[in-house]
Amino acid sequence: MRAVNIADLKNNLSRYLNEVRAGQEVLIKDRNRPIARIVPLAEIDDEDAELKELVAEGSARPPITGNRLPSSFWSRRPPKTTIDLVGLIREDRDPR
Repeated sequence: MRAVNIADLKNNLSRYLNEVRAGQEVLIKDRNRPIARIVPLAEIDDEDAELKELVAEGSARPPITGNRLPSSFWSRRPPKTTIDLVGLIREDRDPR
């Protein structure tokens, strides 16, 4: 793995990207402290690998595919209320 400071990376970006294309990793440093790593895309086996890891550890849920809401959800009308919502909003906004 090659380590480079930001200034050197900016000045020679094409060269370092060619090295990454060739299969090498590049460690990015800011004032000699590691902050990031550029790795070849070929090392990533699956685009959804990160999501699968999060699902496995319980930090995320897999996306819902298809329409799983019951048809009654879409045909339901909001309940009728006797509360004057507009009046409540005006009352709240009016200066006292």
